[in-house]
Amino acid sequence: MFSPGPLVDALKESRGTIVTVGIFSSIVNVLYLTGSLYMLQIYDRVLASRSIPTLLALSLFVLAAYMFQGILDVLRQRITVRLASVFDEKLQDVTHRAVITLGVMSKTPGEAMGPIRQIDTIRSFATSAGPTALLDAPWVPFYLTLCFLVHPWLGFLSLGGSIVLTIIAIITERVSRDSVRRAGADQGLRGAVIEGDRHNSESVVAMGMQPQLLGRWRHINGKFLSSVERSADVVNSFGAVTKTFRMALQSSVLGLGALLVIFGQLSPGSMIMASIMMGRALNPIEVAVGNFRSFIAARDAFKLLNEKLGEFAKQQAVTELPAPTQTLEIEGLVVAPPQANKATLSNIHFALRAGEAMGLIGPSGTGKTSLARVLVGIWQPVRGAVRLDGADLSQWRSESLGTSIGFLAQEVGLFDGTIAQNIARMSENPESGAVLAAARAAGAHDLILGMPEGYDTRIGEGGSFLSAGQRQRIALARALYGDPFLIVLDEPQSNLDAEGENALLNAIQGAKARGAIVIVISHRPSTLAGCDKVLVIANGGQQGFGPRDEVLRQVLAQPANIQNTGQSGGVVMRRGNENGE
Repeated sequence: MFSPGPLVDALKESRGTIVTVGIFSSIVNVLYLTGSLYMLQIYDRVLASRSIPTLLALSLFVLAAYMFQGILDVLRQRITVRLASVFDEKLQDVTHRAVITLGVMSKTPGEAMGPIRQIDTIRSFATSAGPTALLDAPWVPFYLTLCFLVHPWLGFLSLGGSIVLTIIAIITERVSRDSVRRAGADQGLRGAVIEGDRHNSESVVAMGMQPQLLGRWRHINGKFLSSVERSADVVNSFGAVTKTFRMALQSSVLGLGALLVIFGQLSPGSMIMASIMMGRALNPIEVAVGNFRSFIAARDAFKLLNEKLGEFAKQQAVTELPAPTQTLEIEGLVVAPPQANKATLSNIHFALRAGEAMGLIGPSGTGKTSLARVLVGIWQPVRGAVRLDGADLSQWRSESLGTSIGFLAQEVGLFDGTIAQNIARMSENPESGAVLAAARAAGAHDLILGMPEGYDTRIGEGGSFLSAGQRQRIALARALYGDPFLIVLDEPQSNLDAEGENALLNAIQGAKARGAIVIVISHRPSTLAGCDKVLVIANGGQQGFGPRDEVLRQVLAQPANIQNTGQSGGVVMRRGNENGE
């Protein structure tokens, strides 16, 4: 039914627990006969004999059976809940990896959170009455057989009723399938929109954007509510039909049984017993219809998640390479955003050696940030290669490569934790010496000491308790943590004051002195002062590469090579030439 994947593997690993739940379900279904047998004995034996001791003995036996049934039922439900938790735990690593990867690969913001929502959907179904109905469904023929043994007419009536209910269940699944899926898709879009509004709440409040965003939210939320209403109406309507039909059928069994009793073909106890067993036979079908919405959502979530996680679960074994220390080589690089149809940059090629710093300049929107993402392994190149010490980035495990890379993104992203944890890349027990060394290298040590609790100051989600400049300097310290070999800084001075810019230049010089390679994307000429070489990109390609002053002179001498540079691009070129030394 489902293709191989992490979820199928997780189910196979839990096969023993699932079998245990199945055994408990079998015992519970056998014990469901207790009430029927008790009624049979009461009507056919106790009332006929008027024996109080028999009544007491039967009652004690039935009480013990009900207690045992209740215990097993509780155990079955608890095991099912814990099985869902174990299932979640087995998938948590690959799910987290998928969310992070989708965060940089997907076009829509809500897509990255899809695996988490799908896991929650599966767990919600696993802890509902749906799985119990599925486990009880194989016992429907058993109860129908007992009805036939009581009397063939009762058996045929019960069998006909179960067939009708099964047909209703199939129709429910077919009719509600699309509406349930639409509701799930609308829910994902709804979550993405409100998260975007929350993320940009400061701009929303400051610029009075609430009415516009409220209109969009009303439209999307209304669409979601309409989808939920449609799917709920379908499932609830069929559920009501199922319940009504089942009650009418159970009364019909009593009526037919009474007729058979009148004709002397059935005892009163057998009549009651047949009615109870028929109700028990149809109960799983009725419960299944009532839970079809969650069943369909869980089934679709399982299929999607199994396929999606399968892409991230396959980690090819690679030979561990030593940390790079010598060179960075870019060979014929073609860069394009994930899922894009057109390349942003083509034929990028340059090389840097340990201890060199390169400035990356060009007009806004020409792909500088895209190139940076490829250089640090966030995106995969369309063609070409990024090599460290001669090895393509694909030859490294991301965890191993990450310790040799420092990256400061254009949009600084910090985590809810202490300053020390953020500098140490969210290590649970950060090494104090390495944290202090990184902060000093970034020139942020004194800044951090001035915080209320120093390095142990919690900074809130996204560093919300800090100013933009403070966030950028702490993020620079994180990029320098552990003395990485390749350091890529995307607009690292955008929020810095004069003191911060001096600290940045000192950090670049310090990294070069210890043998690191530094790449700085900047529109400010002052930042280029610490660079040995410059790479110019424009018009979708490489326009120049070489020693800083030489490249800047060539660019200024031939401005036609850089079209649409804009005012800021021209300023960078002129001032870079003036302040080159």
